[in-house]
Amino acid sequence: MSRADQIFIENVKDILANGFSDEGLDVRPHWEDGEPAHTIKKFGIVNRYDLREEFPILTIRKTFMKSSIDELLWIWQKKSNRIADLHSHVWDEWADENGTIGKAYGYQLGIKHQYREGMFDQVDRVIYDLKHNPQSRRILTNIYNFEDLHAMQLYPCAYSMTFNVSGRTLNGILNQRSQDMLAANNWNVVQYSVLLYILAQVCDLEAGELVHVIADAHIYDRHIPIVKEIIENEQYPAPKFVMNRDIRDFYQFTRDDFRLEGYVANTKKYDIPIAI
Repeated sequence: MSRADQIFIENVKDILANGFSDEGLDVRPHWEDGEPAHTIKKFGIVNRYDLREEFPILTIRKTFMKSSIDELLWIWQKKSNRIADLHSHVWDEWADENGTIGKAYGYQLGIKHQYREGMFDQVDRVIYDLKHNPQSRRILTNIYNFEDLHAMQLYPCAYSMTFNVSGRTLNGILNQRSQDMLAANNWNVVQYSVLLYILAQVCDLEAGELVHVIADAHIYDRHIPIVKEIIENEQYPAPKFVMNRDIRDFYQFTRDDFRLEGYVANTKKYDIPIAI
């Protein structure tokens, strides 16, 4: 079975059995019909995925890897906030009248800052340090910019990545303030695992561990029956992750440079409402 399956099942069982319900409290999220979207949650979940052992993708429910990578590249490579630059429609609910998500996500990564070594945006600074100063303990990104929160259609959920090199191994910590476990958990795990693979390759390193820290890990009320069904699905071995090994430029990767070999997963389509 996939280690990602095991971690996800353990997480949601713990949330359902021991979590805090905000039923009856005043909450911001709501469903499309206007009803409040309540959750049951756990605070401070920490998961570790060793990319040297297997690629952490669910098999109990299919995760669409290329679509998740497309969003990752939209944020980290294109540094875009225009939903037209995406192939999927995952951000449509949050688009403004100009077709953007405001000063959020990729917009923040693309802002240039002055350093002693020159002008860098956050992504290029990470790449520079991984190549020239890999033992630094200051290699990180942060897109939770308080100055611009008022101009964001949605405050960043996955807001920070901290990178750490041990020998030739690149590890990373993904910090997330909020996680919709059903709709987005494995989607984000896949994305930031791929990011570690990409950065490791272009910086002549090897991908190691992804540590995922979630402050508020929750299951929405209308998702509970779906989650209970999914965790009972048959589990399969983790697939093999394959990427184009010829690319050494971070900005040359496309979503078609990645594939999975032997990916067997439950393909049932679930009608999953998204809280907004």
